[in-house]
Amino acid sequence: MMSPDVLERGLEAFAQQRWREAFDALAAADAETELAADQISRLATAAILIGDDSGTDTATRAHEAFLRAGDDAGAARAAVWIGMHLMDQQERARAGGWFARAQRIVDAGGDAESVGGLLLIPQALRALYGGDPSGALEMFSQALAIGERFGDHDAIALGRLGLGQTKVSIGDTEAGFALFDEVMVAVTAGELSPVPSGIAYCAVIGTCQIAFDISRAREWTVALDRWCSSQPDMVAFSGQCQAHRASLYRLHGAWQDALEAATAAMAHARRGDRNASYGAWYEQGEIQRLRGDLDAAEESYRRASETGYPPEPGRALLRLARGRSRSAQSLLREAMASADPINRRRMLPAMVEIELALHDVTSARQTVDELIATTPSAPKPMLRAVVDGAEGAVLLAEGAAREALERLRRAWALWHELDIPYEAARCRVLGAQACRTLGDDASASLEFDAARTAFAELGAATDLARLDALARSISNTAYGPLSAREFEVVRLVSSGRTNRAIAHELFLSEKTVAHHLSNVFVKLGLASRSALTAYAYEHGLV
Repeated sequence: MMSPDVLERGLEAFAQQRWREAFDALAAADAETELAADQISRLATAAILIGDDSGTDTATRAHEAFLRAGDDAGAARAAVWIGMHLMDQQERARAGGWFARAQRIVDAGGDAESVGGLLLIPQALRALYGGDPSGALEMFSQALAIGERFGDHDAIALGRLGLGQTKVSIGDTEAGFALFDEVMVAVTAGELSPVPSGIAYCAVIGTCQIAFDISRAREWTVALDRWCSSQPDMVAFSGQCQAHRASLYRLHGAWQDALEAATAAMAHARRGDRNASYGAWYEQGEIQRLRGDLDAAEESYRRASETGYPPEPGRALLRLARGRSRSAQSLLREAMASADPINRRRMLPAMVEIELALHDVTSARQTVDELIATTPSAPKPMLRAVVDGAEGAVLLAEGAAREALERLRRAWALWHELDIPYEAARCRVLGAQACRTLGDDASASLEFDAARTAFAELGAATDLARLDALARSISNTAYGPLSAREFEVVRLVSSGRTNRAIAHELFLSEKTVAHHLSNVFVKLGLASRSALTAYAYEHGLV
């Protein structure tokens, strides 16, 4: 005979979110006696949260137990959650069968009507991801209304969450974020059951990221990390948390930490949090691409695409890095054609970069104009930086260097304030080109050097190679055999300045100035400062 302590221990562990202990104790109790329907349901939830394969079968038993007990509402609710779990597993046919069963029970009336709001959630999600935002808004609103009528906190939160996602997808970001904040109040107050809580965390963070609201994404990622850490044996959602952490680490320049977080996300995905797979592989691909490990990045993006989502714009930018600009353009155009408005906007800056690489300034202007047109009147700082940087690049290509420099310096200031060093360095490269066009070679040299330092610290091998190629191009056209920095040293030597004075003006050490001067003498075949000064005047370098 089973000791009642085993069942009590399992129920207590479940209430305290000690999922492994709850699963082990409830499974032991289940092996010895017939559990009540709600107890079997708890066992199924614990199994799903720790990534145990028995979760769906156990939830099916709970559904059947609810039916035997005459609890139609419990049976319908179990059927909905089984369907949602199967949707996550990409088993759409089986999921549809369970949703149909839940619908039949709800349609029969009685207490099961209270589950109608929850049942509308998967239908509304299909409308949202199927390109029918108006239908999604209507169904999420109905789900919310039914949830409020019956006091179903899970349906209320998921209805608001879906409304927020839909509003953000159609460009009404402020209304969407306000709904998210309301949902997260319910989550952090502990009003929701575990699975809807995890769904809310991950959906809100993911939407904030694609909407360029980095502050909210960071805030809720920290909260999700804390929530997951308080449940160390939970697998579900923990991998997605690590993928979100990887994204933030990448933005803030901690690329090794980003790789480690992506690796941790993959481990959780293998243990059962399959929703972590895309983010884990995509973020790993991004770091590999930026570091210049292009073959490895190709494989990571391929693995990300196997989850059913296009790994863009990363894969398109990888093709650009390989010199396959036309292929990059075609790939990104295909992804943008099927994207909702907010995801399309997320890809527009990469399309600008690709079109400028193709020297198609007209198309780049059209793309950046679309980006500007889809930007809210009061955009978040990161989105302002994205828009200013993209428009600055196009203005530079159009020959409007002064206007370009204004936008690029504004973008750089925002990236710097947000502590996103890679994007800040990219702005400095473009700013340096604008300075050169305007004849301000000293500022251009400083900007190039600052960008090179940032790229070197990050390990951005691809950008370092591009920068060196650009510097060689500039040297060949403007300074002969000299680099931009060497040209600055020549100019100052010719004005009579000492090495110490040059070091002070260029923010270098005297040793570095002497090294540059030695290189100049070798390249020009000269042996003294006076000979260098004469050469500079004869060749129009000053």
